[in-house]
Amino acid sequence: MISEPNQNKKLFFLVAMPRSGNTLFASIMNQNPEIAATANSITLEIIKDLFLLKKTDVFQNFPDHKSLDNVLSSVYDVFYKDWPQKVIIDRGPVMTHGNFSLMQKYFKRPFKCIILVRDVMDVLASYMQWYTENPDAFPNKVGTTDEEKLLKLMQIGGTIPKELDAIKNAYIYPEICHFVKYDNLVQNPEKEIKNIYKFMEEPYFNHRFENLDQININGLSYDDTVVGSNMHKVWSGKVEKRYNPYIEKIPKKLRDMYGHIKF
Repeated sequence: MISEPNQNKKLFFLVAMPRSGNTLFASIMNQNPEIAATANSITLEIIKDLFLLKKTDVFQNFPDHKSLDNVLSSVYDVFYKDWPQKVIIDRGPVMTHGNFSLMQKYFKRPFKCIILVRDVMDVLASYMQWYTENPDAFPNKVGTTDEEKLLKLMQIGGTIPKELDAIKNAYIYPEICHFVKYDNLVQNPEKEIKNIYKFMEEPYFNHRFENLDQININGLSYDDTVVGSNMHKVWSGKVEKRYNPYIEKIPKKLRDMYGHIKF
């Protein structure tokens, strides 16, 4: 027997640039057996691709909007129907104008967003440290100098600009968005996590903030051979702010272009 989609799950979104504490956040939240904070999710891409079917000749030749809209409206319920957790925190840029418009039209229930913010220079420094220490990291395949690699990461349409666009738009909707600064999260994780639980209107779970687990959700873990070793490795020891010396090595061109983007 095929199980029916479960509409009783609570859906939240995590919006953040890469290297902004996404994996740290997920490792902490996933200690709670009632919560699943996902890896980088494909759900918004599913909705977008389904919606784009409306522009095809086959659909326009027989435009059954109601049936396709039924599929669009059920994406999240069907995708997460076998997940045992009651609270899903889906990581994706839901607050871009296009994604938010699709969610308003097709997701029929309220949702809220947790917005992790980090200064762009700190994000780029984290990337530099990662790709310098891991030769198989994907930025090493798209450039030879730090300037080339970092400019490629900031290219329009890439993950960092897309998430920045989502973060910018999120400020328009303070009633559904809760902002968390990365520095605050690592300096006082318990306080920030308690504030997130309050925002989600969920009872607080007694989390630990040291020697965190690597991400494993329902038996699945990251396969970082795809993007480069240790891309999603959670640090060992205590959660705390750590100085990254690569912040001083960011090329001047990148500093001039993006150094003003701070939170």
